[in-house]
Amino acid sequence: MADDTHAEPPEELPEASLMSHLLELRSRLLKAGGAVLAVFVCLLPFSRTIFSAVSSPLMAKLPAGSTMIATEVASPFLTPFKTSFYVAIMVAIPAVLYQVWAFVAPGLYRKEKRLAVPLLISSVLLFYLGVVFAYFVIFPVMFGFFAAAAPDNVQMMTDISAYLDFVLVLFIAFGLAFEVPVVTVLLVLVGMVKIDTLTKNRQYFFLGAFVLGMVLTPPDVLSQTLLAIPMYLLYEGGILMARLLSRPAKAGESIGDKAA
Repeated sequence: MADDTHAEPPEELPEASLMSHLLELRSRLLKAGGAVLAVFVCLLPFSRTIFSAVSSPLMAKLPAGSTMIATEVASPFLTPFKTSFYVAIMVAIPAVLYQVWAFVAPGLYRKEKRLAVPLLISSVLLFYLGVVFAYFVIFPVMFGFFAAAAPDNVQMMTDISAYLDFVLVLFIAFGLAFEVPVVTVLLVLVGMVKIDTLTKNRQYFFLGAFVLGMVLTPPDVLSQTLLAIPMYLLYEGGILMARLLSRPAKAGESIGDKAA
């Protein structure tokens, strides 16, 4: 029989009233919003430069002498303004997530905290990696395809507001697509999916990655492959990480079974 005299007592979480939770939530929201606002104010003087950097992948692929256009009266002012705001949100994501973590951490057990911190950091880094991948790899290929596919009697002149909306959707899509390892690990750790199931069904995910590539990228094989292959590799990386994280738990269970 195992000696239970030295067993750790069950961890007790601190209790708080509903009003204290609401006050804490308001404080965290204000701090998160303040972080975004502070970054936005710092970026505002460089709004034109930021928009030029965001639009450079398209401008590099346009024919010589072509420019972007503004079809609305306020677009030349509002579009760089909005671009700076969206960039500020992306830059301030670590501070925002820290406030979220500070709000929910008191309600988590020590084991949950140990898992949550690396997953939180990994999700932020992978989101940034997806955005960088879209900007430096996908955009040049995509806009090059669009420029080459334009008919001879059509001059490609993109509206700046429509361009911002388009690239914003792609940034979010690729940022979320690169969260595949985090989602995979979470599904395994909470017991919703077994590692063997993920391994046996990897061919379906491989096919689904190409389908997603068809939806998010232009209809050419190169763009679809540039998204599908990294997604599949991240899926395999998620399976590997899930194995490494779940192995200690299994070892602990087997020891406990033997002691019993």
